[in-house]
Amino acid sequence: MASEKKKSTYISGRESRRISRFNRRVTRRLEKERADANKDPKLYTTQMKDPNNVVEFDNVCTYFFTDVGVVKAVDGVSYEIPVGKTVGVVGESGCGKSVTSLSLMQLLQRPTGQTVGGEIRFNLGDGSAYNIVNTPNAIMEKIRGNRISMIFQEPMTALNPVFRIGQQVDEVTQLHHPEMSKEDVKARTLQMLELVGIANKEGVYDMYPHELSGGMRQRVCIAIALACSPSLIIADEPTTALDVTIQAQILDLLQNLKDKLNSSIMLITHDLGVVAGMADYVVVMYAGRVVEKGTTDDIYHHPSHPYTIGLMKSKPVVGKKVEELYNIPGNVPNPVEMPNYCYFRDRCEMQCERCKGEYPPEIRISDTHIVTCYRYMDEGEVVGHPKSVDVEAL
Repeated sequence: MASEKKKSTYISGRESRRISRFNRRVTRRLEKERADANKDPKLYTTQMKDPNNVVEFDNVCTYFFTDVGVVKAVDGVSYEIPVGKTVGVVGESGCGKSVTSLSLMQLLQRPTGQTVGGEIRFNLGDGSAYNIVNTPNAIMEKIRGNRISMIFQEPMTALNPVFRIGQQVDEVTQLHHPEMSKEDVKARTLQMLELVGIANKEGVYDMYPHELSGGMRQRVCIAIALACSPSLIIADEPTTALDVTIQAQILDLLQNLKDKLNSSIMLITHDLGVVAGMADYVVVMYAGRVVEKGTTDDIYHHPSHPYTIGLMKSKPVVGKKVEELYNIPGNVPNPVEMPNYCYFRDRCEMQCERCKGEYPPEIRISDTHIVTCYRYMDEGEVVGHPKSVDVEAL
């Protein structure tokens, strides 16, 4: 058994050198294409399919070129974030939620991490849009933190420990509004600290991150994200490591600020309770792909994909006593060697004969509800297929 496991993970010296040469060749070409986009705006300007969306992910493929092979972290992801709405993205750790948001922000660790296929269309509000996949760094620096901002997962590591809170919030406003005076920038920062519910705003302005509690640090991260009134807020696990009372305060705060600024929120979490209370739409991801998407009512009251059903069964219910919580059997497939059939098939307890075929298409089972499962092939309408990128052809 041990020898079989060693054999499955063993890479020879020759194979390792081949992988390294391949990675260098592909990443150099992708970086050159990105540099060429600086010369011609036509390479990164596009049109939204629906002007009522702030962002459209269209078959996005983000891969990591590692020493052991190509990791397909996000592989054919498609969904939309409507203007003024909250979209919850759920799934277990490692399913591609955060990598999708980092692809949108262009914060992937390049050249190892690359968005190799698909489009991420960001609505500029004037009828045009940017394809973020090809947008050059100079343009992204004007968008990132200004039009799109992100509340990072861990406030202690997101804040710089050697700078005071005021300096870190000031920096965002100074960068995107260089015409503002120092007094105006400080007044804006104090206004943002008050907006996120910090009573002692002048005191906190001069404090260091370690002098604040987890909830206060999280509020500062939200203040930094909202300093320029963005049209899209990406909240990546905004309530991680906070106690439930502070969680509720932070979520209420986000909801109120979204309404005040008329922003959209991309809420990334694995907490199904948080999504139920905040989101208008829900996207369920598994192994780098979207397996189900719809309104919150669709997902919570009519879960259709076996993985979503398993997630719903595994959450505790108030007033219901059980011996042990349900857990989905099996493991996620190896992201370096993904199968050519449904990624959930080996763990699924609802398999049918069609499941032995290739990866299932996206099937619309109602006006707002789409699921990737063969069990609905006869009662729904096929609306698309998630497509991988052939890395050998890059």
